[in-house]
Amino acid sequence: MHAENSFGLGAGEVRRRQIIIKAILVGLVAGLLGSLFRLAVEGVEQMRIHVVKNFDGWISLPVALGLGGIGGGLAVWLVWRYAPHAAGSGIPNLRTVLRGEAEPEWKKLLPVKFISGVLGIGGGLALGREGPTVQMGAASGFMVSEWFKVKAGEGERRALMSAGAGAGLAAAFNAPLSGLIFVLEELHGSFTPVMFVAAFLASVTADVVSRFLVGESPVFHFIGLTTPGVASLPWAAVLGLAMGGVGVFFNRGLLATIGLRERLLKWPAFAVGAAAGLFVGFVGWTVPGLAGSGGELVQLALSGSIAVGLLPIYLIARFALTMVSYSSGAAGGIFAPLLVLGALGGLWFGAGVEQVMGVAGMSPQVFCVLGMGALFTAIVRAPLTGIILMIELTGTYGFMLPLLVSCLCAYGVAEAMGNTPIYEALRQRSMKTVIKAQENADKKKAAKMLAEETGGGTDGRG
Repeated sequence: MHAENSFGLGAGEVRRRQIIIKAILVGLVAGLLGSLFRLAVEGVEQMRIHVVKNFDGWISLPVALGLGGIGGGLAVWLVWRYAPHAAGSGIPNLRTVLRGEAEPEWKKLLPVKFISGVLGIGGGLALGREGPTVQMGAASGFMVSEWFKVKAGEGERRALMSAGAGAGLAAAFNAPLSGLIFVLEELHGSFTPVMFVAAFLASVTADVVSRFLVGESPVFHFIGLTTPGVASLPWAAVLGLAMGGVGVFFNRGLLATIGLRERLLKWPAFAVGAAAGLFVGFVGWTVPGLAGSGGELVQLALSGSIAVGLLPIYLIARFALTMVSYSSGAAGGIFAPLLVLGALGGLWFGAGVEQVMGVAGMSPQVFCVLGMGALFTAIVRAPLTGIILMIELTGTYGFMLPLLVSCLCAYGVAEAMGNTPIYEALRQRSMKTVIKAQENADKKKAAKMLAEETGGGTDGRG
């Protein structure tokens, strides 16, 4: 017997209609949180740059080091002290929660994620705002489900959390379609009508809120750039193949750096964050613009305002900054850092093509967009999200065909090399850490009980 109401609607249709108001409310909350977080990060980041610039010569160095050390130290201390699941981007933790392997929690997560992200990224750590916004959006979805007393185990709570995650991404980048595709492709890998309706409504609503509070322009923009034609496709393929290898190197490097930090730096949380902040502060003082989320660096690359000879140095420096910043455990994502690397690498590749081949009608800046999309695809292994995200970030719909070629080539290389997507790799690593900690705790408990029993027996004989 089919579950239908008096109007003859199927159970699936009823669930879709019931979730509409909740999904819109999730979008409003996630959009507001994401917009406020974006404005706060940008405001603190600009304040840090302004303060450092106000001091002349060597006097500005201790100021840069102090701001970086304090910001990084407080950012990591807050996470480790109050909400360890708020570390990093938060997307691996969200995947664990959606799988039912961990309990969702929002009361501590929201304030800790917000404040830690603002302090860390604003203080100069090379992290992005999108990961925290996605996790805070998912937490908003769970919060709304509690407001409506949604029962666990029926799928609606999971749908609202997923919708909140998509809304968070939409608010971070003014990218509603990317938020929707991210939920379906990356978080679930499948399509259901209820999930689609919830994610679509929440993402669009969050985007409207973000555009109202932050602005309607794309995050990045071009000026007078010619749309690449069919002649660009072979070069797009070559760049995609290269970025596929770079993406695998990035994933393995990030995991290795986290492991190295955990083995070597058994310091208090504040000291770990402060060390990362000092390193980032020094690099940012040496080369202004390298520290922080890197949005302005991407815009400089898109406008062709970076000297080609500096690109290799910038690439190495940003890679090192990203490894150190993320491994510290502060709240911050890898979307923005990998976009910076993709843009710089793409510009370097495009400059080489122009210098060697002299291809007419193809500006090196074209390859910035292709590089960002290809590297995102190789690292996250979500090609549709990467393609749509690049189009929404830049407003360059004419880049669709070369983006398809670059992203699919990068995807193929990463798959052929057998590399695990970064969020899944981080999730698996986190689960192993939790299991190992539990085993150690059980061993200590057993040893303590044995010692008590042995001690008790000896006393009794005495």
